[in-house]
Amino acid sequence: MALLEVENMHAFIGPFHILQGVSFVAKKGKLTVILGRNGAGKTTLLRSIMNMIPTKTGKVLFKGEDISKLPTFKIARMGIAYVPSAQRRIFSKLTVEENLKLAFMGSKDSYEERLRFVFDIFPDLEKMLKDKARNLSGGQQKMLLVARAMINNNELLLIDEPTEGLSPILVKRFSDTLNKLKEHVTIILVEQNFKLASEVGDECYILDMGKIVQYGAMRDVAQNKELLKKHLGVSL
Repeated sequence: MALLEVENMHAFIGPFHILQGVSFVAKKGKLTVILGRNGAGKTTLLRSIMNMIPTKTGKVLFKGEDISKLPTFKIARMGIAYVPSAQRRIFSKLTVEENLKLAFMGSKDSYEERLRFVFDIFPDLEKMLKDKARNLSGGQQKMLLVARAMINNNELLLIDEPTEGLSPILVKRFSDTLNKLKEHVTIILVEQNFKLASEVGDECYILDMGKIVQYGAMRDVAQNKELLKKHLGVSL
């Protein structure tokens, strides 16, 4: 069952035609990976879904409802959370707990329950609850970004390159975290690390120069050496 559908999306940044008729489906309960080289339009796609970049044409349907023209804050309240790639999108001068409380949109009664859920996924953050966010490592700050999205009972997470700049050990930990997360929430993941993507992904779309050029089950795409070399520069 489709949770999110993008139909014929065209988006511009200034004079540049970034997304050129993109269509794809994110199935409920699945982790859908968007792969592509730098500049392919992956981040623009996520930001356009949230209407942070207005689209020229096309539709975004969430649970069958057209959300294309809604303001970003209303899209977020419908249960879609965007986790940007930039590490510094946290409030660095605030504590971990203050970051989570600022993001929370539910009732006071449900806060503790959601906090416990977040700590089950990110046990490191529980130990650092009173620490300033700026004192967290790069990997912990990335986890805090995702935790802020999960503190609310969102149905869909849009996660943009969470492992960028992380060491191989932290990438492996993030892979484990994503596999935990996908048990609870539908995820659209933009990722450059092909190994990670192949470990966590269920469905896969390849974006090249603003167009979807390939779709399939992640396991099938991962075995297509010619395709990966042509569109991603990956050699297996």
